[in-house]
Amino acid sequence: MKKSFKEKVYELCRAIPKGKVATYGQIARLADKPKAARAVGAYMRMNPDSPNTPCHRVVASDGSLTGYSGTGGVTGKKKMLLAEGVNFIGSRVNLSWSKWNN
Repeated sequence: MKKSFKEKVYELCRAIPKGKVATYGQIARLADKPKAARAVGAYMRMNPDSPNTPCHRVVASDGSLTGYSGTGGVTGKKKMLLAEGVNFIGSRVNLSWSKWNN
């Protein structure tokens, strides 16, 4: 049975290792819908399986933390990413260091 776009998005999110992040656009491209970055963001907001599906590891294309519906909001997201070893420059993830190269 063929997986839906939503199922692919959550599967890809679960594949992001600790200490790495992916962008919404990167997940959309990997799920075969390169123009669906906003849909990826919507799925992250509706994540029914946190923390098994670590939506906090998905960030904007410039490394900014554009939102997080979990505990603590964006501040909580940053704390979790820092605890996992993600590298930041100011308030943005240093994508050259911490971007997942799948």
